Amino acid sequence: MIIDFNSLNREDRFPEVLRPRTAGDAFIALFCLWWALLGLFSLFPQIDIAVANMFFLPKQCLSLVKPDRICGIFPYSGDSRMQMLREVFYQLPYITAIALCWMLFQCWQQHGATFNTLRAKNLKIALGSLLIGPILIVNLWLKAFSGRPRPRQTDLFGGTLDFVHAGSFVGKCVSNCSFISGEAAGAGWLFCLIFIIPQPMRSAVALPIAAVSLLIPALRVAFGGHYLSDAVLGWLSSLVIFAALLALSQTTHNRRISEN
Repeated sequence: MIIDFNSLNREDRFPEVLRPRTAGDAFIALFCLWWALLGLFSLFPQIDIAVANMFFLPKQCLSLVKPDRICGIFPYSGDSRMQMLREVFYQLPYITAIALCWMLFQCWQQHGATFNTLRAKNLKIALGSLLIGPILIVNLWLKAFSGRPRPRQTDLFGGTLDFVHAGSFVGKCVSNCSFISGEAAGAGWLFCLIFIIPQPMRSAVALPIAAVSLLIPALRVAFGGHYLSDAVLGWLSSLVIFAALLALSQTTHNRRISEN
C-alpha cells in the first residue's frame, strides 16, 4: 500500500512535538536531559552497579588465586531464545534503514507534481540521524575511545577490569567498549521513526515499535553487556540527534521561505 503523504492534513503529518515551532524546543529539552542523566549516573554510580547486580548470579570461583575475587554469570546471556531475539533486534535498525533508502530512491524517481517533498525530507532526516548518531558518534567514536568496561568485564561481576562510572574515559577497555550502547542507540532511532509515520498507520504501529525499542536496551542490561546508564544514554542520544536534524531542517526551510 502506497501512502500519499501530501493528501494528509497537517495534524496527521506532524505530531505536536515535531512541528516547526516545537522542534527546536524538543532538541534543547532532550539535549539538557541527556547531560542531566549523565551527571546523575556519574554522581551516583551505585545505580549502575545495583541494576547490573539484579541480573548477576554469583558462583564459587574455581581458582583460589585471589580469595576476594567475585565469580559468576549473567544467566540471561546464556539463554538461546533470548540470544536469538537479540540477534533479530540487532539487525532490525539496519534492515529498516535499507527499506528507507529504497523509499527515498522511489521519491527521487518521481517528477513534477507527483514528487513528495515532505516524504523525502522525513526520510533524509531519519537516515541522517542514523548515520550521525548510532553509526558515527556512538559506534565509531564513543565505543571506540571511551574505555569503559562492560559489566561482565569488571571485577564486580566476574571480570578482571576496574569499574568506571558513566562519562569516564579512564577505563582499560581497549575497543568496542560499554559507553554508550550502540544497540540502545539503534533502538532509540527506531522509536524516532514513529514521528514520521503518517496517520492512520502511526496509531497502528506506534505501540509495537515503542515496545521493541525499549526491549532492545533492556536485553543488553540483562545480558551484562551494558550498564543501565549506557543503555539509557545510548537510547536517548538518537532522540537528541533526530530532534537536532529536524530543527535544523525546519530552520533552513523557514529561512529559504523568508529569503524568497
